[in-house]
Amino acid sequence: MSENPIIVALDVPTLEEATDLASVIGDEVGAYKVGLQLFGAYGPEAVRALGEQRVFLVLKLHDIPNTMAGAVRSVRPLRVKLLTVHALAGRAALEAANDAKREEKILAVTILTSFDDATCKEVGLPPTAEAVPALAELAFAAGCDGVICAPTDVEAVRAVCPKPFLIVTPGVRPAGSDQNEQARVSTPRGAMDAGADRLVIGRPITRAEDPAATARAIAEGLA
Repeated sequence: MSENPIIVALDVPTLEEATDLASVIGDEVGAYKVGLQLFGAYGPEAVRALGEQRVFLVLKLHDIPNTMAGAVRSVRPLRVKLLTVHALAGRAALEAANDAKREEKILAVTILTSFDDATCKEVGLPPTAEAVPALAELAFAAGCDGVICAPTDVEAVRAVCPKPFLIVTPGVRPAGSDQNEQARVSTPRGAMDAGADRLVIGRPITRAEDPAATARAIAEGLA
């Protein structure tokens, strides 16, 4: 991944839309996210169409250790840059995933940015301020390369997980943008100042009148 910290989320229904966006935006960003929507529809083709070492593959793998390791091995030929697992899978599963990786970096999802404390309570978890740093510490101890967390949790995670452990944050919205379904958000500058390493930004860029110019403006604002 380049030094540009922006990862554009290609959460669109067709591969044609995804590749068109990537063609328009080009190198104005550091990488492109392929998530469940594209991967579910097109599988590995979605990654190959965007090129090696350009993809942040967000599958949020969450299973028993043997299955987690097998899933990571199955992705290795795609040569993605970053791959997500879920920290709630537990230490043994996280260790198995990390043992199975090759060149890709393994990032553990902590608590989704759409969750607030009430949602955490619904599923039997402590408040986000407790759950996120605890899961980050677990991922760090298990050998993960970094975590995914909301911008509001970055400082707490960095306090327990020193660099070069990566912090990648979705839920990033430029000032004036719609918050959409995100519960815990920040501006790009705010997230980086808190200690984030990479920012995942989707609709504010992909739905802009000029996605490349919008991405460029955000990146310049971070320089």
